[in-house]
Amino acid sequence: MIAAGPPPRSNVLTRPPLPLFPLSTVLYPGGLLPLRIFEVRYLDMIGQCHRNGTPFGVVALQQGREVRRAGAAVEKFHAVGTLARIVQYEATQPGLLTIACEGAQRFRIQDHRQLPHGLWTADTELLPGDQAVAIPEDLQHVGDALEHLLQGFAEQGLPEAQWPVAKPWQRDDCGWLANRWCELLPLPLPLKQQMMELDNPLVRLELVGDLLAQHSIDGTAG
Repeated sequence: MIAAGPPPRSNVLTRPPLPLFPLSTVLYPGGLLPLRIFEVRYLDMIGQCHRNGTPFGVVALQQGREVRRAGAAVEKFHAVGTLARIVQYEATQPGLLTIACEGAQRFRIQDHRQLPHGLWTADTELLPGDQAVAIPEDLQHVGDALEHLLQGFAEQGLPEAQWPVAKPWQRDDCGWLANRWCELLPLPLPLKQQMMELDNPLVRLELVGDLLAQHSIDGTAG
C-alpha cells in the first residue's frame, strides 16, 4: 500500500465551480484522454468548455458507473483529480461529440454538489505541479524502456498522432516519465490513483521501476 500524504496547499478555485467528469480511469498531468460524449449532461458541459476555452475536472470513480442508469449506485469519486483541457473537438453527429483532452494541473475537491440534470460541480484547490527532477543513473533503464517502446511504434509505421505518448517528450524528467508509464502499465485503478496523488516525482519513478520489474520490462532491446 502506498502512503500518499496530502500535497502542499495551493490556491483555491472560487468561481465558477469546476464541472466534473467522473470516469473509470485516472488522468495524469501531460496525459492524453480521448472521449466520446453522448450523455446530455456532458454534451452541454463539454460544449461550454470548448466555447469558453475552460477546463473540466476528471476524477476517478470509487462507486457507480460512467453512464447513468436507472437503479445504479450513486456516483462516488476520489477527491484528487486532474484538469482536462480540450485539444481536439469534433461534433461527429447530432448528440455525439468526439474529443481529445490533455491533462493539466491536479486539484483537490473542497466541496461538491450535483445539479438537477446530473452534472457534478466542485469548489477545488489547485495542487502544485511536479518539480523538475533529473532521472538518476540507477533509474535510467526506466527511460530506456520507454524509448524502446516508442521505437517499436515507429518501426510498426504507426503515425505519431496515434501513439499513447504525446509530445513534447520530457524523457529526462522523473515526473513526466513516471506519469507516462503509469498510464501505459495495466495497473488497478486504485493504484493508478495513488500514484497520481504522490507529490514526489522521484518516489513515483522509483515505484514505477519496481512495477516494470514485476512486469518483466526493462530497457534492453529485443
